[in-house]
Amino acid sequence: MNHRSAIGLMCLAVLCFSVLDSSAKYLGEFSAIHVVQILWIRFITHNLFLLAIYKPKPYLEALKANAPKAQIIRTISMVSATAFNFTALLYLQLDQTIAIFFLSPLLIAMLSGPILGEHLKPHQLYAVLFGFLGVLIVMRPGFGGIHWAVILSLLSTLSVSIYNVLTRYTAHYDNNATNQIMAPIGGAILLTPLVFFYWQTPNDIFTWVLLISLGVSGGLGHWLMITAHRYAPAPLLAPFIYTGIITMPLIGYFVFDDVITWWTFAGAMCVIASGLYLWYQEHQRSDTS
Repeated sequence: MNHRSAIGLMCLAVLCFSVLDSSAKYLGEFSAIHVVQILWIRFITHNLFLLAIYKPKPYLEALKANAPKAQIIRTISMVSATAFNFTALLYLQLDQTIAIFFLSPLLIAMLSGPILGEHLKPHQLYAVLFGFLGVLIVMRPGFGGIHWAVILSLLSTLSVSIYNVLTRYTAHYDNNATNQIMAPIGGAILLTPLVFFYWQTPNDIFTWVLLISLGVSGGLGHWLMITAHRYAPAPLLAPFIYTGIITMPLIGYFVFDDVITWWTFAGAMCVIASGLYLWYQEHQRSDTS
């Protein structure tokens, strides 16, 4: 497989995550399914997808983690990120949540200092601050107020950034299968005691299809992303995560009649520009090392 194919897989992964978010938004907004139930089914079906990929014996063997404490925190981070995101999607447009999500590469760069010892240089810190300015533009403080759900979207982005930094950490101790399986199965275990209080049996097949698709789109997205990184270096693939600025607003427009505002577009461009700058600096450092 060449680099172009790997880039294609990365773009498909982003599309899968866009479908995941839009399905969760639809279920919560129009089918009145509680977020806890959506989360639980998302992790259960994700595990079934991974079980089909790895088969029972390798799947069970992958549950033996060499960095259990980090895996537990990583699992909590993934569950928190998904919970905050799915709740925020009930109140915000898809283009707003994806614009805020684009902060994650910047937060990862900041968190890599205290966790991995990879500290930012001054010019990189300026890029991070420019990215935060972009999020302020999306939030538009002083122009009709900030919707409280933006806080949830920010918490989701922070949680997913912690998850990604810890994934880089656990990659030194656990294999890819363990890193893929631990968080989804941990999420299912954490949510199982709660789902009984919020369970609502869907009345139509379409709702069931959407619920089942959550784990498939999420699991397939992660699998495509990991496969892409197997055939192409991370610095080459990193910018293509920003294709979400195309897929998310398009789904929002055709499914939810949401129209992207110039504020959101301008803010997203600031965040993307700062992320691309950090990517370019890392790419240059990798070439000279």
